[in-house]
Amino acid sequence: MSETPEYATAEAVSGVALEVDGLRRRFDQLDNRLGPVEAWGARLDAIEQQLAETVEKLRQLVTAPGQSTVASWLALPEDDEQAQHLMAELVAWLQTVFLRYPDAAEVLPDCWAWHPEVVEELLWLMQAWSSAYFDQAGGVLRVADWHDRYRPGVVRRLSARAGKCSLENHTSPAGAPVAPLAESAGQLAEWWATSRRRPAPEPSDEQFAAAAPRRTRGGMRR
Repeated sequence: MSETPEYATAEAVSGVALEVDGLRRRFDQLDNRLGPVEAWGARLDAIEQQLAETVEKLRQLVTAPGQSTVASWLALPEDDEQAQHLMAELVAWLQTVFLRYPDAAEVLPDCWAWHPEVVEELLWLMQAWSSAYFDQAGGVLRVADWHDRYRPGVVRRLSARAGKCSLENHTSPAGAPVAPLAESAGQLAEWWATSRRRPAPEPSDEQFAAAAPRRTRGGMRR
């Protein structure tokens, strides 16, 4: 990792956008100059070509397959290199920014990286911070919003979801979550697509039986 890591793709896009703006300003300056247009022909052609190449780089950054200006840990492709890169950026940002706030340091458990939902919260918060401070569209109001709403909101949710967790709770980790009664989703999709003005299908005995383990663990009862 470089000494000054990019915290999000949005920062790279912002850099290219600034380059585009600089080229536009050069055009404006040329328009204000006196003298024959022919004298500036070659220079204008070179700047126009550079502008076209810069805009294409910007387009590729935004629309490249598999790329997004907002990275998601939960939707991340199964790519170890990409995951390692994002996690390294996040750790650096946690140490540089997030953990400087005492309330944040208090609620972040030792096992935070064992919680994909916690990593997701921290990752988007990092990207929101980067966007507010470094994007061309950022500014003091977006920075204020990050401090006033986004950061406290994440700290509050971390405290509620994982603030009391510890490494001991991960000695027998559970598998990936499974949507309840996923095999019945198709039936409900068909009802919604074709008959949503009518009542939904009643749950079958088989569906009640499949849901029984969750219901006995404190889920909703009929």
